[in-house]
Amino acid sequence: MRTLCASTLIGEFFVIGFAGLVAMQLSGLPAGTVWAVSGTAMVLCVLLCGVITRPGAVAAGWVLQAALVASGFVVPAMFFLGTVFAALWWAAVHYGRKVDAIKAARAQEAAPTA
Repeated sequence: MRTLCASTLIGEFFVIGFAGLVAMQLSGLPAGTVWAVSGTAMVLCVLLCGVITRPGAVAAGWVLQAALVASGFVVPAMFFLGTVFAALWWAAVHYGRKVDAIKAARAQEAAPTA
């Protein structure tokens, strides 16, 4: 699960950065405000990559997905991109857990019985 979720989060990191550039030009919000919000979200993406297997990290990822969709109120294209990344996040969590379960079952089969 870690690899799939981290890949999704790194993709989001770049999308958030580019959305910040667009928001700075189109939204009328001060650049400091845009980068405080975008920068915080970008740092959160990177931090979540490192702690994705810990309790609460997947839930924090869902909060990040909701915030990404909500950023569509500032940059309308983010409604679409946020939804796409939310779907990718769901797939990464869902299929990542399945892969982890398969790996654990194979490791148990391969373990020597004493």
